[in-house]
Parts: sequence; C-alpha cells; structure tokens
Amino acid sequence: MVKLKEKFYITTAIPYVNSEPHIGHALEFVQTDTIKRFHELLKENAFLTTGADENSLKNVQAAEEEGISIKQLCDKYSGKFKTTMKLLDLSFNSFMRSSSKEHVAGSQKLWKLCSKDIYKKMYKGLYCIGCEAFLTESELVDGRCLEHNKAPDLIEEENYFFRLSNYQKQLEELIESDKLKIVPESRKNEVLSLVKGGLEDFSISRSRKRAKGWGVPVPGDDSQIMYVWFDALNVYQTAVGFGKDERLYKRWWPADVHVIGKGILRFHAVYWPAILLSAGLQLPKALFVHGYITINGNKISKSLGNVINPDSMVEKYGIDQFRYYLIRNVSPFNDGDFSEQQLVERVNEELVSNYSNLFYRVTSFIEKNFSGKVPKSELDNEISELIKEKTNEYKKKLSEFRLNEALEAAISLSGEGNNYFQQNKPWATVKSNKKLCEKTLFNAAQLIAAVSSLLYPFIPSSAEKALKALGIKPSLDAKVKAGEKIKAIMLFKNIEADIRKEAEPIEKINLADNMIPFKEFQKVDLRIGTITNVDDHPDADKLLVLQVDLGEEKRQLVAGLKGIYKPEELLKKQVIVVCNLESKEMRGVKSEGMLLAAEDGTILEPGKQVKNGSRVM
Repeated sequence: MVKLKEKFYITTAIPYVNSEPHIGHALEFVQTDTIKRFHELLKENAFLTTGADENSLKNVQAAEEEGISIKQLCDKYSGKFKTTMKLLDLSFNSFMRSSSKEHVAGSQKLWKLCSKDIYKKMYKGLYCIGCEAFLTESELVDGRCLEHNKAPDLIEEENYFFRLSNYQKQLEELIESDKLKIVPESRKNEVLSLVKGGLEDFSISRSRKRAKGWGVPVPGDDSQIMYVWFDALNVYQTAVGFGKDERLYKRWWPADVHVIGKGILRFHAVYWPAILLSAGLQLPKALFVHGYITINGNKISKSLGNVINPDSMVEKYGIDQFRYYLIRNVSPFNDGDFSEQQLVERVNEELVSNYSNLFYRVTSFIEKNFSGKVPKSELDNEISELIKEKTNEYKKKLSEFRLNEALEAAISLSGEGNNYFQQNKPWATVKSNKKLCEKTLFNAAQLIAAVSSLLYPFIPSSAEKALKALGIKPSLDAKVKAGEKIKAIMLFKNIEADIRKEAEPIEKINLADNMIPFKEFQKVDLRIGTITNVDDHPDADKLLVLQVDLGEEKRQLVAGLKGIYKPEELLKKQVIVVCNLESKEMRGVKSEGMLLAAEDGTILEPGKQVKNGSRVM
C-alpha cells in the first residue's frame, strides 16, 4: 500500500486589486512561498493559494477615478499582481479571483450555511473604505482611521448582520488553547484582548446602490451585495473546491496556515473563525501575522509618494537577491524599514562573498584537479554533526515562522564551509597528501549540497541551479555521490547601489564647553509609558522588543535589556520614553524612541503610578 504524503495548505492574504502591487505585498508573497517550499523539503504535498480580492468598494472607487469599468480595472490589476507573483517565484497552485463564477457560487453556499446567524436591520455607522469596515468612535484618533489616516464616511442603510456575539466564548477558548494558533504571541494577546472586551454583531452586506451593483449578490435579496470580507475570506475555500468539487475540498481543507499582515488580523482571527463555526466547517489551524515594510519609518502610502514597485527591484538587483534581502533583513513579526543600501550589503557580504564564493571554490577546484568528479572518501563525523545541528536548528526556526533566523542558520553553515576549506588547504594537499585532499573535497561537496538545499526555500532559482550542478535535487538529507560529475558555476556577483538622494540640511548647534543650550534641551519630549508586551528580538541575543502604551499612542521600542530583566519583570512597568527621537532600525526591527536607563541597565521609572502619556518636566 502506497503511503500518501502529508498535506500542507497555505495561503497569502487575498490582496485588493485597486492599484499596482508594492513592496509590502512582495514581502508576504516571499514569506508564504518560503514556508511552502520548506514543507516540500519535508516531503509534504504542499498547496499554495493566492488570488485577487475584486469585490471591494475600493475597486469601485478606483475604477471611477480611472474612468474605466470595474471589470476592466480588476482585469488590469489582477493581471499585474499575477505577473509580480510569477516574477517573485511565488509557486502558487491556485490564483482565485473573487469575481469568478466558482467563487460567487461558493460564497452564496457559505451564506446559506450561516443563515441561522444572519438577520436584517437598519444601521448607521462610520465606514472606512480603506479598511472596508465600520469603525467605532473609540477606534478613531482625531476622527480619523489610524490605519489609513482618513476620516470615515457616515453611512445609514439597511443591511444584513451576523451574530458574532454568539461565538465570543468559543473564540476565546480556541485562541487561548492554540487550537487556532496565532503567531507571534503578541498578536494572540491582541486578539484575546479584543474578544474578551466583548464582540458586537457586524454588518455582512451593503446596499446594491452603494456597491454600484458590484460583488456577490445576497441569496434571495437582489437589493443587497455581500460585504467584501464575508466573501473574500471564502477565497481560501473556493480555491480548493468549496461549493464545486467536494473531493478536492476534503483533500486540502482546512488551511494549515493563513499568512496575513497585522492590519487585517481582526477579520482573520475573529470574523473568519466565527463564520466557519456558524457554517459547521473546519477552522484554519494557524495564522502567521507579519508586520509592515516601512520607508524611512513611514507606512507605504501613495499619498506620501513612497511606494516601491517590487518589479523594479527584481529588474535592478535580481529575483533571489531581492528575496534574500526581504527575509534576511525584515523581521517576520515586526515592522522593518526598507533600505537599498542594506540590500546591496547583504547580497555582497553573504550571497557573494560567503555562499557563492564557497560554491565556486569547491566546484572549480574539483573541476580543475579531479576532472570535475567528486573524489571518493568518507564524511567526517564532525562535518556530519555540523550539518545535522544546523539542519535541526533550521527546521525548528522555520516551523515557528522565524524565517530570518532559519536563513541565518543556513548562511552560517556556508560560513563554516569556508572556514573548513581554508583550514584544510586542498591547494597544498593536492600535491603533498592526495588522500587528505580527496577527503577535504568530498566533505566540502557535502557542505555545499546541504547549504544549497537549506537555501532552496529562500532563493529557489539559484539554489536549484547549484544543486543541478551537483547532480542532485533539493532535500534536507542532500548528499553528493563520490564520482558524480559536477559543474563549476559562479552563482552571484557583486552588485552596486544606485541610490540618488538629496542631502537633508543639518541644523547646527553651537556647544559651549560641551554644554547643550537650554532651549535645545527643552525640545526633548520625555513621556511616561507602560510596557504592555515583551518579545525577544528575532536577530539579536541581548535585545528585547517592547510595546509601550503612551496614552494616546503605542510605540515599539528595542532595548538592550535581555539578561538584565526577565520579560515578566518588565510587563506593566512604567518607564520614561524619549518620544521625539527619530526611528532607528536595530538589527532589522524598528525602534520608535528610547527608554531611559542607567549605564548598568537599570530602568528609570516614576516614583509612583502616573497617567500614561504624562510629560516629564
């Protein structure tokens, strides 16, 4: 009897297609593809779904602005997204457009399955088209949506509502028990806080008039169109046959993981599981929630003119170079600033000087001195254990979605390979001790095979090229056979940054006897805040990532407090924060200020509990 492979079903979020894809989309596409390819290395049968969310009011507005039909707009930008996905080597198995007949039928089936929890009523509320959601006054800052920095529209109409309040207790239990696992822990806590604060029923339809007739019609009521989040989330199911192919659906559902951005956490962690519970369907197993890519500390926005087209980055630097940078430099869980200069440095220092250098040194030496055939010898126990140790570390980190740490394990094995090659000097032993030289080359060949396989999920095109040159395929137990004819290739070459930037004017401050003028000191904005969450820094041993409540806003700080304080000692501690210090990238994680501490690491704190946001005078 043939044993079936374990299945692994993963999805990207389904992006709105009201404009061209930007670098933030590219981050999620590459993260998702990396996880899928890792599971293929685990010999699992992996399936990746992505697609286009075409039924939003955003698309209706964008079409009006461009003076084209909504269908023309969706065709145009769905095509652009698909092109970018292919350019980034996103190995998707299904690209589902939410305007397709299959999806419409599947979403109407889902609606009917939830009918016991659906009712109609008049409603008046504040609607943010950017979020595609009604917001409460408490979710606004100065009357504007925090996510999109725009005032929502006041809408009054009759809609269908979903009884979300019926599922509060079940959602609490599912999330607390990790039956619906949310990674990282800070996002899990965020959702639990939201759920425990009380859930209100939410609107799941829009008037046909306001939707301009575009979207999935509500079954049995031509005056209403489904709310975009009710139907868009269902793409995850219709892409694998829901409502059409029951056999396909049972093969792949439930999803093993949805990869999403932090801005759409509520829809995936609260609305989606409640809808599935109502319908009597299985829930996804996990949510991996990533942060945003920022540009000079700012969220990507067309209004700020800081949108970066991923296609241009690929054209300029190469697919795998761009993919490598996104995973290596951007934290999987926190916001990270994009820098072309850092991209160039990472590629030159790690892909070129480390990995490509090792691969070419080993293969060209074998080609030149052994007619291109791997010498016959034995694998050293030390090398075998090193490969095993790094592979186990890599598997653990990837299973926890710590993608950058897994990549660090892979590239560090390459560094060990360079050290091994240098220390054993095959260019000398080829003349003085042929047996030792053969042993060195055999072991070095196993090292480059292992490194190339570990790098495959991150830089698939180049890794496949490397493995093909070694006569093998990607595998976590990759080995090159003695006598195998191999080919010497240079995988990467140095790249140069082409960044033209106007120098910003620097304000000069005249110091007398190294004393700061009083008027300058007055500019320092010191405020009291409370630490609400503590995470390990994903790429530094001594740093912690803190979330701090400053009253009217929350900040993320990176501080060198690991080993000085335990996380539980920092939680709920009040601290003094320098609030008008420019944001800084600290090992790939953005720090939005600095807390005050003594040189031994002792945190300065107020003598008694004070209101968050209070200024230090």
